[in-house]
Amino acid sequence: MTAEEVLKKIKLIELKSKRRLNSSFLGEYNSLFKGVGMTFSELRPYQFGDDVRKIDWNKTAHFHEPLVKIFEEEREMTSILLIDVSGSMNFGTRKQFKNETAAEISAILAFSAIKNNDKVGLILFSDKIEAFIPPKKGNAQVIHIIKTILDIKSINKSANLNLCIDFLLKTIKRKASIFLISDFDIGDYEKKLCILSKKHQVTGIRIYDRVELNFPDIGWAHLKDLETGDLKWVNTSNKSIREQYSKEYKKLLLQTKNVFTKCGSGFINIATDQDYIKELFNYFKERH
Repeated sequence: MTAEEVLKKIKLIELKSKRRLNSSFLGEYNSLFKGVGMTFSELRPYQFGDDVRKIDWNKTAHFHEPLVKIFEEEREMTSILLIDVSGSMNFGTRKQFKNETAAEISAILAFSAIKNNDKVGLILFSDKIEAFIPPKKGNAQVIHIIKTILDIKSINKSANLNLCIDFLLKTIKRKASIFLISDFDIGDYEKKLCILSKKHQVTGIRIYDRVELNFPDIGWAHLKDLETGDLKWVNTSNKSIREQYSKEYKKLLLQTKNVFTKCGSGFINIATDQDYIKELFNYFKERH
């Protein structure tokens, strides 16, 4: 896209996101993320029903009356968007490409974080880290994130999620809410994902195009691997080829969901032509 097209797309995504962020959605988003810990607030006299473990015995001895420590939850969170920008994300046959859906979902999540007075950051990855925006607050941060996503040119590379997780663990020390957006055609990453999930709250958002579920019968087709650039002729009229493709793809879907479940992380499937606001809302509500 040209600079003018990028700015136009940013404006459209911004308007669309703000228009669809209603109080119900923000309420569910807020309820999902409970904060990262407890901070000391004040001392007050012991009251019937208080947990005796909260009594500050030093202060109690000093003031000659039982005093308890009151703690408040740390509400401010940090959200990190991890987005796969490898070649397979540059595909779509319905409403839009997978990477465009990823950009819109990222905008919704980023604006939700800002509305919740949280920080939001971005990591774009393929077989390396393509871009990193440290977490900050404010609408300008969201616009910067959207522009960075849209500015990334089509990358004919595979995705290395393990490398991305290593980078995140070294960079983001405090507990954060991680949204990992990809089509998850990215090899073995279970071990690293489980390590990440122990430290952070992780949600996988898998973007797919419906034609990937059931390959259409269009005769002989010259297909290109978007990650390697390899070309290959395939007879899509061959029923056994289509069935084998569908079987392998659905197997990959199940494996991906099982990996996230095993690691204690959340997971959502979203099609490029699907109402992603509804899917996100239902997910937040269910997790809460």
